[in-house]
Amino acid sequence: MPEIDHRLNAYRDDLAEEGLRGLVDAKRFVEGTPATVSVPVTPLRARPELSCGTDTELLYGETARVLDIAEGWAWVKSDIDGYVGYVPQDALAPPQAAPTHIVAVPRTFVYRGADLRFPQAFALSMGSRLPVVGEAETRETRYFLLDGGLAVVANHCAPVASPTSDDYVPIAARFLETPYLWGGRSGFGIDCSGLVQLAMQMAGRRVLRDTDMQAETIGQPVGRDELTRGDLVFWKGHVAIMEDEKTLLHANGHTMTVAREGLDDAIRRIGWLYAQPTGYRRP
Repeated sequence: MPEIDHRLNAYRDDLAEEGLRGLVDAKRFVEGTPATVSVPVTPLRARPELSCGTDTELLYGETARVLDIAEGWAWVKSDIDGYVGYVPQDALAPPQAAPTHIVAVPRTFVYRGADLRFPQAFALSMGSRLPVVGEAETRETRYFLLDGGLAVVANHCAPVASPTSDDYVPIAARFLETPYLWGGRSGFGIDCSGLVQLAMQMAGRRVLRDTDMQAETIGQPVGRDELTRGDLVFWKGHVAIMEDEKTLLHANGHTMTVAREGLDDAIRRIGWLYAQPTGYRRP
C-alpha cells in the first residue's frame, strides 16, 4: 500500500476533486470503493498494525472510500473529514441504505428488539448514523427500528439532515467526564480536537480533525481580551472551548477526562509544563 500523509484532508486545498494531488502520482490515484463502517467505533491508524496508535476514529454508519485492501487491512479515506489511514477490513461493509437519523446523545444502546428489557446488541456514540426502517412503542417508550430486528430509543436520535442545535457549546458540555482518549472522537473516549469536531458537527458545521488544522481554518482570530462563549483557545497540540468568558471545556490529559477549567488556571498550568496559547479563534 502507498505511504502518504495520513492526515490528508479532502476539504483542504480542494483535494476533494483532485484526489491525492501532490502526495502520490496522479496515475496511481483511484476514486476508491464506497464502504460503510459496520462496528460501533473503529480506530484509523497511520500503519496497518495493531501496535500503531490511533490517529482518529470512524463511527458506525459513517462512510469511507476504500483505496486498497491487503492482509486484512483496508486503506481508506473518510468521507467525514478526508482523513486517510488503515482500518481492519472487517470493520467495513458494502454501502448501506442512506442514513435517516444520527445518534444525538453521548452514548446509547441498540437493543435486539423494541424493549429496554431485551439484550443489548451493542452501544453507539453520538454521531453514529442509522437507516431507520420503522417505529414501535413499548410501555410508552418509542423506538426506531433498524434492519435485523434491532431497535434504538427514538429520543436518543435526531434526523440526519437537521442539526441538533445551532450552539455547539452545550453539545460539548454533554461529554463532561467522558474519558480522554488520544485519537478518540466518540462518547466512549475523546480527545481535545475530537470534542470540537464532533460537537460542531452535531451543530451542523463540518470542521477539520486535528488541532493544527482547526487553528488554521476555523473562524477568525480574536484577542484574549475579546474571548467569549464558543471561542476556541489553542496551544500547540491542544484546543479548548470557552464555555463563558472565564471558563473553558476541554478533553485533556491532566484530568484524563472532558472537564471544566478556569481559563487563567489552564493557561498557568499548561504554560508551566509546555507553553502559552498560540492563538484564539471565533467560529
